Amino acid sequence: MKFFHISHTDLDGYGCQFISKKIFENGRFLNANYGIEIKVSLNIVLDEIRNGDEKEIFFFITDINLNSNEAKNLDRQINSLNNDGFKIKLQLLDHHATGERCANRYEWYYLDTSKSATKITYEYFQNNYEQFNNLCEKNFDILIEAINAVDIWLDDNQYFEFGKVCMTMIAKANEINNILFAEQNRDYRLTLLKNTLKYINKKNGNIKLDKKIYYLKKEYLKKEFENDTMDNLSSKYLVKMLNKKKEELTIYYKNHKGLLTFTLGGISIPANKFLKENEDYDFFIDISRRGKAGFRANGKLDVAKLAEKLANGGGHPNASGAAFDNWKETIKYEDVKYFIQEKLDNLN
Repeated sequence: MKFFHISHTDLDGYGCQFISKKIFENGRFLNANYGIEIKVSLNIVLDEIRNGDEKEIFFFITDINLNSNEAKNLDRQINSLNNDGFKIKLQLLDHHATGERCANRYEWYYLDTSKSATKITYEYFQNNYEQFNNLCEKNFDILIEAINAVDIWLDDNQYFEFGKVCMTMIAKANEINNILFAEQNRDYRLTLLKNTLKYINKKNGNIKLDKKIYYLKKEYLKKEFENDTMDNLSSKYLVKMLNKKKEELTIYYKNHKGLLTFTLGGISIPANKFLKENEDYDFFIDISRRGKAGFRANGKLDVAKLAEKLANGGGHPNASGAAFDNWKETIKYEDVKYFIQEKLDNLN
């Protein structure tokens, strides 16, 4: 059986996946915020189901409130796939009150507004998988309580303050890009979450964890690298991943070879490091979610002129910026690459 799990992008959402990985460690996991991200994530899963070899599927969705159209479309497509020979179990667990209409209409849409999605998911796995409790580490149940307390704001709960520290930790775990390197970003956050178990039952555990977060992040990022500043470790880790994925991220402008990234932000250090390590690349472009672009070069191409030609931008020969007026919102890298490469191909 193939397991797919889409969950939200906050502590509660990752808490749900922290739980489901106890049973489905090798499942396919995605995270989505509202709007276009939900639509894209649902389509990714449905396409992978259609094109995959596995017919028996468990499609699990947590901490996401589908609107009426999204729920109707999903229900229709799942029914169609099942009629074509698939055996898909669809289960959505949520706690947002705005999902009541869908919960009343669809059997697969479970709603409980009195608990966090993490606690609902925890109880679901306890009730449906006998081996689940034996797979959970010491203090696992306390962490669930902390996440529940902060997510539905039970500020009189003894683990509320610990939950607050966890919430901020997950929200600020942005050292690994969540679009280009979604799996690594998720593993990073879930590893940090797992490490909180060491502190949750200690006196002043919230304060102890708060002091250790920086250290825990560095321990994850440095791995085979020597200890360094957070900025340098983040850049080394990022460039290592970019090197592994550079063929997929490569773009061309005339006889120049470049690297295109999406939503990295703060590219000065990693872009220059990448260009230094890859002398066959002449430029580096990063695009934000809103179509703003940062350009870097290594002296082989004037990116100020390139930015001006592409989007009336400008700056310095090796560091420039621009913003695209005809940008359309997306979370898919493939859309971004097509957009930029087409513009580069049409330049004089």
